[in-house]
Amino acid sequence: MELELTEEELAFQAEVRKMLAEELTPEMKAEAARTTTVFAEKDVALAWQAILHKRGWAGVSWPKEFGGPGWTSNQRYIFNRECALAGAPGLIPLGLRMLAPVLFKYGTKQQQDYYLPKILSGEHYWCQGYSEPGSGSDLASLKCRADKDGDDYIVNGSKIWTTHGQFADHIFCLVRTDQESRPQAGISFLLIDMNTPGIKVEPIITLAGDHEVNQVFFDNVRVPVTNRVGPENEGWTVAKYLLEFERGGGTAATGLNIAMDNLKLLLADLPVEHELHQQAAEAAIEVAALSQMETDLQSRIASGQNIGSGASLMKNMTSDLGQRISAMRLAAIAYYGLPHNNVLWIEGEDGVGEERFQTATATYLNNRASSVLGGAREVQKNIIAKTVLGL
Repeated sequence: MELELTEEELAFQAEVRKMLAEELTPEMKAEAARTTTVFAEKDVALAWQAILHKRGWAGVSWPKEFGGPGWTSNQRYIFNRECALAGAPGLIPLGLRMLAPVLFKYGTKQQQDYYLPKILSGEHYWCQGYSEPGSGSDLASLKCRADKDGDDYIVNGSKIWTTHGQFADHIFCLVRTDQESRPQAGISFLLIDMNTPGIKVEPIITLAGDHEVNQVFFDNVRVPVTNRVGPENEGWTVAKYLLEFERGGGTAATGLNIAMDNLKLLLADLPVEHELHQQAAEAAIEVAALSQMETDLQSRIASGQNIGSGASLMKNMTSDLGQRISAMRLAAIAYYGLPHNNVLWIEGEDGVGEERFQTATATYLNNRASSVLGGAREVQKNIIAKTVLGL
């Protein structure tokens, strides 16, 4: 069942489709199709953001008072779905979709006036400093500390799995500002310029051969107290609010349907009795169920309701289906899924077999992390068990 659209929403849908036909170049679509990591390549994502920014459409979910289009939830859903169907590159969400809502709610007027326009234009490129070695799902155990020194904090410690940290010029960071309180009560939320002396970024090369994530080290990094968002030692509240936007619903089923269509093209070369056909049919049913769930949740959002644990359920379903589809794709191309294909592509060399085969292994390997990033699968199950089943 499709979301029922009003005449005004249908007109908006037509406007979005017209914009995509005029502005989305074949080169952008090709680069987006070859993306194997969580985010699109920086250059293509920023180029697409610049196009949308000229129209006032870069901050999809931003209210008008902060420079956004002020769209309704249904308009946002329509826009995101049409972009996915057209093959547009994804906008980097760290600033636009995660930090910005935090600044809307908790930021000072000075912080809003300085940071928000630069996030919207792409002048500032942000990364996230949450996880640490030994503090991932149990984020409240983080140890990166910030000690007050006059009008500054002195930050020491490290963050890990920092996506696109090698590109970022700013990082929003959780730090411990009270060593004595219970874990959640002693955390603050800081905005840090990555060019500040004492910051070092070390690459982490994934199994797929990609440089997507990093470890960031802080050695006596001086950060103005005015860069703190929210009250001191209450950063846990700010962090939880941000995670609502990282894990919230969206149009994941659209992307999975596109992946299923691509998989079916590969399976057409296999005998009808091959087991992959049955596995793909089962996955297609579950993608349809996820699509229906997205539609139902979008209707709830549009009526002002909270989606609650639905975000956790959708997150788990999306990561599970993405992993299964990428595994079937890899199985379908067999020997053409040679692990070195993506490495050759990164180095600008020709891979083995057709171009559409070259990202299969890298996508499969990168998807292994989807059940952990953005909230581990087990943590999401705990949320569902507590809020739905009352366990």
